[in-house]
Amino acid sequence: MARRASAPATDDLDARKATILEAVVSEHIDTNQPVGSSSVASSAELGVSPATVRSEMVSLEREGYLAQPHTSAGRIPTDKGYRYFVDHLSSGVLGAAQQHQVRDFFATVRGEVEDVLEQTSTLLSQMTSYTAVVVAATHAHASILSAQLVNIDARHQLLVTVFSDGSVVKHSLTPPYDVDFETCAEASRQLNALLIGTTLETLVQVPSRHDHVAHLVRDAVAALHAQQPATDGDRVFIGGSSRVADSFDGVETVRKVLSILEQELLVVTLVQDMLDRGLSVAIGTENGFEPLSTCAVVVAPVTIDGAPAGAVGLLGPTRMKYQEAMAAASAVSQHLARHFGGDEEHAHH
Repeated sequence: MARRASAPATDDLDARKATILEAVVSEHIDTNQPVGSSSVASSAELGVSPATVRSEMVSLEREGYLAQPHTSAGRIPTDKGYRYFVDHLSSGVLGAAQQHQVRDFFATVRGEVEDVLEQTSTLLSQMTSYTAVVVAATHAHASILSAQLVNIDARHQLLVTVFSDGSVVKHSLTPPYDVDFETCAEASRQLNALLIGTTLETLVQVPSRHDHVAHLVRDAVAALHAQQPATDGDRVFIGGSSRVADSFDGVETVRKVLSILEQELLVVTLVQDMLDRGLSVAIGTENGFEPLSTCAVVVAPVTIDGAPAGAVGLLGPTRMKYQEAMAAASAVSQHLARHFGGDEEHAHH
């Protein structure tokens, strides 16, 4: 299945052992069954006898790359075995059908950021049949394109703020005095003068007058700046969580994995931790969460105009089709960056 990337010089496995390990991993990913030496001998084109393969597999087991389930003569990869396999994979390329699927999706998808990310998580899950995770960073660093006050009634105004990352945020204002259309329109005009081009981290000088327009402007700016990243938080979109049941053996494992996915903060922490460690794949115990010890997580960061804007990821069993998963996550993260990044300018003209 996977061509080997040329191995680094510090490689701790010789070519024959590496080929055997790769054959075991590939077959186990395809079949979910323990792999015997005879099938490796016939599939790996090694030109050595099954007995030689068997002794090499015993040696790989001793070195911690393979394990033998009690009930079987065959062997399965350990986390260490998968890690070696992943580190020596050549980068995968998306199949033609999947390339079309991604291109068509991004050519037609429209709507607010939340809708696009929600749909993106579903797309990624459909492409790979694993559970997909899309994490969007807060828009603390995005600049404000417009701030509009809409008079819903005399005691209720809606502040609609559009950010440069495409997100639209709404705040309700309920002043203790009646606001007429002219007051609202004037406050809107002053808000735009104050806010356009600033970010949530910019301190703006609000008017200190005591008329209704100034009060409204101050309330609107306060509402907007109260939305700090601590409360706003990174947003998480999960696609295909129902696939967890198909991917894992054992009801208990499925329950544990689903309970992690339901905790947004944990998902963000997991993805952020991987990005901080420079990992694109975390296997089993490398995840740092015991409930995910039978999982593999693949992530690809999303960078917009040079700034980190989140990540897309896939979660599946450790016997995941790594090459396909990595290629899919990478393609979708690049398309997302283009969708929300500079190319959006041209799309609107």
